[in-house]
Amino acid sequence: MTMATIILLAAITFFTRYLFLEGKLPIELNETVKKFLGFSAPAVLTAIAAPIIFIRDQQLELNLTNPYLGAAILAIYVAHKTRSIYWTVLSGMAMFLLLTWLFRA
Repeated sequence: MTMATIILLAAITFFTRYLFLEGKLPIELNETVKKFLGFSAPAVLTAIAAPIIFIRDQQLELNLTNPYLGAAILAIYVAHKTRSIYWTVLSGMAMFLLLTWLFRA
């Protein structure tokens, strides 16, 4: 039963993706749907990142000793100013390492 469920879910996932990736199929999304789908990537990334940044030991941690929060704030600022993924990632990582070192020492 488990193998049948896995195969069925894999088939559903494949065919739903195939409909949008195959260029020969006559499916065209209107502009409203395309605009709406543009919000899906930021929404998914926010849903992944928010618990990592704000939650420690099942509690909300919004203090200045949270290295994840400090690094996230700097990364957001750098991303806004530079529009460069490289500077954003490097500055966020550097800030995280610096804050982790400062608060553990």
